[in-house]
Amino acid sequence: MAARLVIVTPGLRQANNGNWQTAHRWARMLAPRWRVTLTDRWQGGDEHVMIALHARRSAPSIAAWREMRGTAPLLLVLTGTDLYRDIHQDAQAQASLTFADALVVLNELGPRQLAPALRERCHVVLQSCAERRALVKTGRHLRALMVGHLRDEKDPLTYQRAAARLAGRADILFDHIGDALDPALGAAAQALMQRQPNYRWLGALPHDTARRRIQAAHVLVHASRMEGGAHVVIEALRSGTPVIASAIDGNLGLLGSDYAGTFPVGDDAALAALLERARDDPDMLLRLWRQCARRAPLFAPEAEAAALHRIVAGLLEP
Repeated sequence: MAARLVIVTPGLRQANNGNWQTAHRWARMLAPRWRVTLTDRWQGGDEHVMIALHARRSAPSIAAWREMRGTAPLLLVLTGTDLYRDIHQDAQAQASLTFADALVVLNELGPRQLAPALRERCHVVLQSCAERRALVKTGRHLRALMVGHLRDEKDPLTYQRAAARLAGRADILFDHIGDALDPALGAAAQALMQRQPNYRWLGALPHDTARRRIQAAHVLVHASRMEGGAHVVIEALRSGTPVIASAIDGNLGLLGSDYAGTFPVGDDAALAALLERARDDPDMLLRLWRQCARRAPLFAPEAEAAALHRIVAGLLEP
């Protein structure tokens, strides 16, 4: 009989956040070999392995698993806010680390956030998505696109300030997709849209619609302050759309440490300058496209599935 796995994620389908998308995709990848259940809180069961996303937010489930299931294997996935904040300051998140038999981080630089003893049981799993063909883009303008809910960690204000700096550039267009989780940030986006014709806040859109807009954009801008391994960056790479991103480990661990299209966190002047170069210097955009094209195969679904199967099989070995 196939072993039973439970995946615990903070927020299920209705949340439609990054944790849910990861958990749902992993459930599909693991289901051909094992029986998989998804939940936002584990309160008891006889599953053989737990996969828990987020050290702090899944801490009650993790503690309950260790208490009720004894030495049954536990795989802890460290996402952005717990890898880069919570495990360094939150007691529950730190306890989750001690309970885990294995750890997963979602970008190549993630392990350096961990103490040496923890790195020994840490695996890098790069997330994936289906490939889409690169589209031929118009030469009449450059369309920048940011995709991410309006909240502080995603730093939409840096994107807005860069847009304001380039208000006089009718040939550089700014779109932003995402719900206003912080009403003040939504109000700022609304105000900018009303006074600046080349900036549009499109609000929340269905995933497939957002993916098509990524495919059609000249560049995806990812300005996050804190990120474990943003799926939207991967979607851009797999769509032939170059990325301009903040120089944080969560972005560099996907794009490569030598990636040319990065700017310091919060530096709207540097972001604006990169966008002007992408518009005015054809070699710049081509350079970014080539770097992204070299990285894109790392995020193929078969690579992610193989890594997951290898880790889970190792946990189930006698």
